[in-house]
Amino acid sequence: MTLTGNLPILVLIHNDIRLHTPMYFFLGNLACLDAGSSSVTVPRMLADLLTENKTISLTACRAQVFFIFIFATSEIFLLAVMSYDRYVAICHPLHYSHVMSWEVCAQLASVVWALGFSHSLIQTLCTHRLTFCGPNIIQSFFCELPLLLQLSCTDTFINILVIFLAAFILGLLALGFTFIPYIQIFRTILGIPTKEGKHKAFSTCASHLSVVFIFYGTISFTYLRPAPSHPCIGDSLVSVIYTVINPLLNPFIYSLRNKELKGALRNTLHKHFHIGTDIRLSL
Repeated sequence: MTLTGNLPILVLIHNDIRLHTPMYFFLGNLACLDAGSSSVTVPRMLADLLTENKTISLTACRAQVFFIFIFATSEIFLLAVMSYDRYVAICHPLHYSHVMSWEVCAQLASVVWALGFSHSLIQTLCTHRLTFCGPNIIQSFFCELPLLLQLSCTDTFINILVIFLAAFILGLLALGFTFIPYIQIFRTILGIPTKEGKHKAFSTCASHLSVVFIFYGTISFTYLRPAPSHPCIGDSLVSVIYTVINPLLNPFIYSLRNKELKGALRNTLHKHFHIGTDIRLSL
């Protein structure tokens, strides 16, 4: 279902020339991140639910952690870039095409993916200093870094320090670039004289804000709170939300509120499934 929601968005953005804009370029990147994020965890989770043997090698566990961090960190900064895109579009519409040129969009997307890869590599390499000698049981549906640290026989102070430093530095940057633009965006929207204009401007931000609050809420609960002494099922469910439910909901949040995407979907369906139906018979 996640792939069915995200992959059509990529196809529509690629095929419909009206969607060749910076906003949809970044939305396509978000769809890639969501498809990748769910592909890291869901196939293995479904296989474990259907089999008795639920073991995973340490290498595969680290691989899951590595890719989860890539997609999660990249999505954090992509949401910040999308905030900036909305800021320019609403507050400086006359300069939008110049500020958000394709060269700038490509550079911003490259920075997003590079930050995701670099942060993930640092966090994963830090796990190689750990040794595991106790009961190697993770109370979750997949491998996560906080749960992996709990299994270590080595002092994890350095790993925890790296997590919180990265969360503070990267999180502060991402939060700033995500929410500060909305101060000026809301001021601009409130200054629009007509209700229709306010509604149209706000509707372009509502979907993005919904995704931001859901994503930040679940990921903060997992990584920015003290580690519980006894993991509970609630922790696992929150992890499932940000790795499974969020990627599933994001395409629907954007597509259901977006007239251009819905129009592109109707045109595509009409083109491929209704060709040749408008035929007049003259006797």
